[in-house]
Amino acid sequence: MHTSPRAVAFARPLALLFVLVPLMALAACTQRGPVEVTVQLPADSTAAPLDGRLIVVFSQREGEPRFHVTDGPGAQPVFGIDVEGWMAGTAAVVADTVFGYPVKRLGDLPPGTYRVQAILNRYETFVRSDGRTVKLPPDRGEGQQWARKPGNLHSPAVEFTVTADGMAEPLILTLDQEIPALPDPAEQETEWVKYVRIRSQRLSQFWGTDMYIGAWVLLPRDFEANPDRRYPVAVFHGHFPASFSHIRTTPPDTTTECEYSARFDLECYNHIQEREQWRTFQEWTSDNFPRMLVVEIQHPTPFYDDSYAVNSANNGPYGDAITHELLPEIERRFNGIGEGWSRFLYGGSTGGWEAMAAQVFYPDDYNGAYIACPDPIDFRAYTVVNLYEDENAYYIDEPFKRTPRPGHRDWLGHVDRTLEESNHLELVLGTRTRSGQQWDVWESVYSPVGDDGYPARIWDKLTGDIDHEVAEYWRENYDLVHILRRDWGTLGPKLQGKLHIYVGDMDNYYLNNAVYLAEEFLESTDEPYYAGEVDYGDRAEHCWNGDHVNSNAISRLRYITMYAPKIVDRLERTAPLGVERGWRP
Repeated sequence: MHTSPRAVAFARPLALLFVLVPLMALAACTQRGPVEVTVQLPADSTAAPLDGRLIVVFSQREGEPRFHVTDGPGAQPVFGIDVEGWMAGTAAVVADTVFGYPVKRLGDLPPGTYRVQAILNRYETFVRSDGRTVKLPPDRGEGQQWARKPGNLHSPAVEFTVTADGMAEPLILTLDQEIPALPDPAEQETEWVKYVRIRSQRLSQFWGTDMYIGAWVLLPRDFEANPDRRYPVAVFHGHFPASFSHIRTTPPDTTTECEYSARFDLECYNHIQEREQWRTFQEWTSDNFPRMLVVEIQHPTPFYDDSYAVNSANNGPYGDAITHELLPEIERRFNGIGEGWSRFLYGGSTGGWEAMAAQVFYPDDYNGAYIACPDPIDFRAYTVVNLYEDENAYYIDEPFKRTPRPGHRDWLGHVDRTLEESNHLELVLGTRTRSGQQWDVWESVYSPVGDDGYPARIWDKLTGDIDHEVAEYWRENYDLVHILRRDWGTLGPKLQGKLHIYVGDMDNYYLNNAVYLAEEFLESTDEPYYAGEVDYGDRAEHCWNGDHVNSNAISRLRYITMYAPKIVDRLERTAPLGVERGWRP
């Protein structure tokens, strides 16, 4: 690929790992020098050398800087380097040339007073069954959140001033605090919600170590009183659920402090959430609500908070593990019917893509997908990039003008970040697709394995230049609309009536662009006609899910009450004759 002058300028700092300095030598570092940060690893912190991503955050907000990392308007300066074989009793130096976001290099920090904190996102070595050895952060029950990951080491936040001449004194941080382990999820079980966790044989074989997937299961009314009754399953796909998110079994607590939601511009959104969860529980336990199992899956990978529910060259066979290992075990334990006609999928955003992908890749194993605001389902509209025709993801290049591509907008079209900005933050948080953020996870799922054992880059992370050979691999394996078009002769009869897509026409991430292309194809189908639904929310943002009555802020809390009637209608029309209608109240 072409390398721009800017890429050359940053090549050396990005390749730099770290410099080890004996702790006893730090006392001599009193002379004023270049802008840099020294991070100490205490002598008693670890018996084995550590690998990982060392992240340093400078923040002018209150609280711990590790929680202030964002690509949006509130972005605070963050810098990162890889460390390998870091020995206790030594220090790593983050030099003034290290690449950062939104300040491009540490030496360019504007004068001011900051709260500064360092954190080490620790990696483990995986020897995979494909012969590749990779270093990645394992999930530790937190859903791949590096700022909260148990076992990660961090420093206290300290106040530090950068003057007009740089740093007036050395900045030394010590990783003397460790994020504690989380409680056992099973402790959250109730009469209505149960927790399941299994060792996946398929994933353990792929990763060369024990790998687990789990789920929260919501039981229907009168479950214990009807031990012989069997139920359909509704699988709610989405990001890592730390607990079951649909219901609250007690009335909302309005005495707690109100929390403002910047996303929805609503005061007391925490109270609104509790009110809707309580309302959903009342409906769920009413005389007339359908009886079914609702499942929220936990399937984090070493790359992200979930796997995207498909088989992948870099992640392993998560699609098979979910469909052929986890769901059958849930159905065995909780009286699921266990047939493809009795399983349904729904979700929004990441979960919307997963619901559609699982339905497309396992057409006989599911009987309908309710797909809200899905991640790009056609890579001709990979948000605002055409991966097959565009040369650069970050800019529209013309002879006399270079226009940045937008990354996020509001319902009026106001842009607050670009694709380049979001991707540069990811590059700070992790090289080799290890940031744990959105653009990297798509790469980890859709890309072939690169020469270094990590996912092949879809584009140069610094410059945005697209690799069309990688894009072609994406098209043939994960471009859902292309796959539908290519294979409709065999897929069409199996998917008729199963695809239902909803998106706002002002989705913040431009996800409606791909849905337009999907609708164009689906409406052109015959023999058979797809017989599903594509619907748009007027001026609706992310993540509109088909609710023309309530706002996004409300409807996103009521997925199951919205989709249950559609699921029951499908069941009544497609269930085999003579089977028990266990979903009927």
